[in-house]
Amino acid sequence: MLSGLKMLSMGGREVWPLVEGGKGVAATNHLSSGAWALAGGVGTISAVNADSYDPTGRIIPQIYRKLSRRERHEELVEYAIEGAVQQVQRAYEMASSELSRGLGALNINVLWEMGGAQRVLTGVLERTRGLVNGVTCGAGMPYKLSEIAAHHGVHYYPIISSARAFRALWKRAYSKAAEWLGAVVYEDPWLAGGHNGLSNAEDPRSPQDPYPRVRDLRATMRESGIPDSVPIVMAGGVWALREWTDWLDNPELGQIVFQFGTRPLLTQESPIPDAWKQRLMTLQEGDILLHKFSPTGFYSSAVRNPFLRNLEARSERQIAFSTAATGDHQFLLDVGVGRKNYYVTRDDLLHAREWFGAGFTEALKTPDNTLVFVTAAEKAVIRQDQSDCMGCLSQCAFSSWADSETNTTGRLADPRSFCIQKTLQDVVHGGDTEQNLVFGGHSAFRFAKDPFYSNGFVPTVKQLVDRILTGD
Repeated sequence: MLSGLKMLSMGGREVWPLVEGGKGVAATNHLSSGAWALAGGVGTISAVNADSYDPTGRIIPQIYRKLSRRERHEELVEYAIEGAVQQVQRAYEMASSELSRGLGALNINVLWEMGGAQRVLTGVLERTRGLVNGVTCGAGMPYKLSEIAAHHGVHYYPIISSARAFRALWKRAYSKAAEWLGAVVYEDPWLAGGHNGLSNAEDPRSPQDPYPRVRDLRATMRESGIPDSVPIVMAGGVWALREWTDWLDNPELGQIVFQFGTRPLLTQESPIPDAWKQRLMTLQEGDILLHKFSPTGFYSSAVRNPFLRNLEARSERQIAFSTAATGDHQFLLDVGVGRKNYYVTRDDLLHAREWFGAGFTEALKTPDNTLVFVTAAEKAVIRQDQSDCMGCLSQCAFSSWADSETNTTGRLADPRSFCIQKTLQDVVHGGDTEQNLVFGGHSAFRFAKDPFYSNGFVPTVKQLVDRILTGD
């Protein structure tokens, strides 16, 4: 046991200071989260389009049969609620022996920017009373989180990436439900996997040390009258706790808990396919890319596989245009646009002709008055995916969907992005790890270097938790 590690009270439960990071679209489910809670930590079930099961125990494919986006969105909300409820029920059953004794905890994870977030969260909590301890929520500014959680008698765990963001949430909403604040999750925007909370004032290429940022967060919490017994959860870049010993029993930081997002992917209970697990063992430093191709508009971190490289290349085949000859844009584009008149610079005209000759024969408009060149096959996939949109996000740059009365962002659909629901559902249910989005934290390369995983060893969750408690 690492010196300084001890069980603590969080959200009214006695737990090890170890949280399983919730990974959306079925990458954390009842198996992984139930096992994590059974080991005395905080298991986190993803309530983002979670899997549900038929009476034989087989996963029910999420197929959308309605014609309109609004109708498909309603199907998505129904899938999301039913799936999350089933996952919570199964996880609780797995861990009931410890949970009934007040040890361990089960949380659900919700993305505030997912389509129908408030409806999904409310629907799940209404049907899982007494089973869920808390709600972890990020991806946006979830002002309503505290109100919904308090109404259902569960704790809330907001995910933020700066003291400034927490101050805004506290002043506007959270101070009215202070007693239900279970912890504050600081998710480092440069180290965490998945979507990251980089602000416009922060440089994605210049990572900052998390210590002063967390110290500032604690100072803000103290100024707000929040006691040090309310933990801060450090998320992003956490691998071995012996690297964080100066954070334990540190009076500047108060109570600290650690969230593990990447390491729980490689366990026997982890629901991701074996091909994904094997891919994790081959990653090298630098194989995780912090990028801004996500249709959410957020930066996110994922494996830089051919799927992401294709998006990078697509954006590089991009030129600005004008609808009239002006300035340097004096040359009429004569490839990829049919009879439409677009004026470009001389150099960009030459680039466009080169791309056209290489098979990228279709020019697609972006919301930024640029054109990207893709193959005819790519164009067909992009247009079909945009047409099939089911409103999985509150606002989607790729399809122009918005969860509003008009159901549109009012902006042109962006072909530089992709359908995130399609690719995440595919990869977690056995799709090609090279041709789909594969989220990962920036420490994922350590699987290949950590002797714990030598000879392809895949631990159980209990073995992983025991290992983490030693400091390794």
